[in-house]
Amino acid sequence: MPHLTVIVASDGNNVQLAQHVATEAGALGLTSSTIQLNAFDLPLFTLQRDAGDPPLGLQDLKSALGEGDAWVVLAPEYNGSMPPTLNNAIAWLSRDGDDFRALFRNRPVALGTHSGGGGPHVVMAMRMQFAYLGCNVIGRSLVVNKHKPVNPDSIRDVLGSLMLGLDA
Repeated sequence: MPHLTVIVASDGNNVQLAQHVATEAGALGLTSSTIQLNAFDLPLFTLQRDAGDPPLGLQDLKSALGEGDAWVVLAPEYNGSMPPTLNNAIAWLSRDGDDFRALFRNRPVALGTHSGGGGPHVVMAMRMQFAYLGCNVIGRSLVVNKHKPVNPDSIRDVLGSLMLGLDA
């Protein structure tokens, strides 16, 4: 049975969206886990820090991400792009090991946001980033905001498309 990892790059509304995704995943017979990037409290990536030992929690994050056959990444729009927590986690993950793309390569990924600003810019930024890292990003995304509430049918459709990527 495929395992879905829901990655949340904020607290608040995106955590609630993650709960909806996990509920719908369970209804489809998928196991799932949720990773809140804020809980790992990674220090700001710099080349000086990268020259030392990896930060505490990085290997735990990498292991947790590796358990997912597919990912749903949820993040708010932050000044027209991705939030610093997500950028920072990717920076650390992309510097760890001899083949940083191994964690990302060919992994099916769906994107979503609960954002006060509507969310299209964060979805575009995440799409470019995760595709560059080697993920297979599905075309449809989840966009929730004050004018567009959570739609369980949309979540199920996105999860269905995501799971098709595991059959390839």
